Amino acid sequence: MRLVRMLALVAVAGFTVGCQTVQTTRAGAVGVTRGQSMLVSEQDIETASAKAYAQVLQEAKAKGTLNRNKAQVSRVRGIASRLIPQTGVFRKDALAWNWEVNVITSDQLNAWCMAGGKIAVYTGLIDKLKLSDAEIAVVMGHEIAHALREHSRERASQQMVTNIGLSVLSAAVGLGQGGADLMGAVAKVTFELPNSRLHETEADSLGVELAARAGYDPRAAVGLWQKMEQHSNGAPPQWLSTHPSYATRQQDLARDAQRVLPLYEAAHKR
Repeated sequence: MRLVRMLALVAVAGFTVGCQTVQTTRAGAVGVTRGQSMLVSEQDIETASAKAYAQVLQEAKAKGTLNRNKAQVSRVRGIASRLIPQTGVFRKDALAWNWEVNVITSDQLNAWCMAGGKIAVYTGLIDKLKLSDAEIAVVMGHEIAHALREHSRERASQQMVTNIGLSVLSAAVGLGQGGADLMGAVAKVTFELPNSRLHETEADSLGVELAARAGYDPRAAVGLWQKMEQHSNGAPPQWLSTHPSYATRQQDLARDAQRVLPLYEAAHKR
């Protein structure tokens, strides 16, 4: 067992050395500049995301909940068509992603964007909160920002680092496969695990800028989160939550909205 543990430690050290620190996006007007440590490759996470996305769509289609309301689908895709061209400001390669935008009929207040531009918006979010186009743009901008910043890849990498010792040890003693199931990891970080405060804050900032550049009033972000707060009947104290508190979030969004307001005004002059 000592030999097995030594081999596991050596393997973990090798994986740690294999981590790359990357800058996934340009700073933009909002100034997001943090470097990120990645263990999973960009191609692997995009491939896994595409498979997970296809599975979600297949299940929704089987239930009759995929793109059921044509007018709503047209509305959401129209907003996306204005947001997606703005992604090049943060990373040019995003313009060549195989973007997909679909609407799922569900009571959930939810939306997400997987790696490579795989977007889903749930009707409950739009209907229950009675969102304006600008508010939908802020939501979608936020979710697109998660993909641009490769937060799912970062979180999957963090999970691998956390679990790698056990995985390597299991493989060394013949207890199972040591490799990570990336499709499962993508589904887990998309649907189960909440984003960290840092990831949420970055996505808020980039999302507001995307909306502004697309010609949507970035100040709608504040109204959106006021609606979210009213719907949830308040929130736990910030130190008990993985997300920023509603008050903190609205304050930060108001600051970012003012910062990118000239971009919104310039978009209307074009």
